[in-house]
Amino acid sequence: MSTPFFTIIVPTYNASATIAACIESVMNQHFKNFELLIMDGNSTDTTVQIVKSYIAQFNSIRLVTEKDKGIYDAMNKGISLSKPSWLYFMGGDDKFYNSNVLQNVFDQIERLPEVEIVYGNVWSERFNGIYDGEFNYSKILIQNISHQAIFFRKEIFEKTGDFNLKYTAQADWDHNLKWILSDKIEKRYIDIIIAYYADGGFSSLNGDDVFYHDLTLNYLLYCRESLSFWKKAKIFGYELLKAIKNGDAKRIKKSLTFFKYV
Repeated sequence: MSTPFFTIIVPTYNASATIAACIESVMNQHFKNFELLIMDGNSTDTTVQIVKSYIAQFNSIRLVTEKDKGIYDAMNKGISLSKPSWLYFMGGDDKFYNSNVLQNVFDQIERLPEVEIVYGNVWSERFNGIYDGEFNYSKILIQNISHQAIFFRKEIFEKTGDFNLKYTAQADWDHNLKWILSDKIEKRYIDIIIAYYADGGFSSLNGDDVFYHDLTLNYLLYCRESLSFWKKAKIFGYELLKAIKNGDAKRIKKSLTFFKYV
């Protein structure tokens, strides 16, 4: 098989109720130059059997079944196993919005040869419709971009690093902060709906106290070359005062280590 233009990475674990609809939404795309890479974490239901039934019909599907450390570990493994292409991550309970999505994204990328990341919108009942337009420095601090809305050149992960497994439910938000806040990464918002985002996914059902504990300071770290001195000083001061008010000695110490980024 020649190098695909898109590699669609789908982490699964016991997704037998939804994986068929997910696969069919991919295989029904009019644009066919893609590989579907399913990273299964040793499901105990019939997920693997269902995937294998589709592999018998389509040679563009690849299945890897092995124990992992969660969804972001599976996504990182998918990155390492993918060919040099544009990468897209969807859940086993997600679906493309329509059969023209990949063609529309391909057309946009062809017009933007310098771009390394393109992202659009998702549709979800959880958000009462479309979520959520273009993001900027302020917006990304208070809400995340759905990973189901984003396409990455594989090479981008050499700049950003893989998903940080320290964050069990919000590693994609941490990663999104890195590229949104970087002036060295070319990204573009496209006003199209990419996928139906299924509410009830891992990140929507699970908290991530470690991520939220680190959020403001990581924001300061990732945008240290992009924001003005006064904006960074305001963020640093807010974080330090909050740590002092809460009597959080570890957070005070960590805040002070970030002073060099102001």
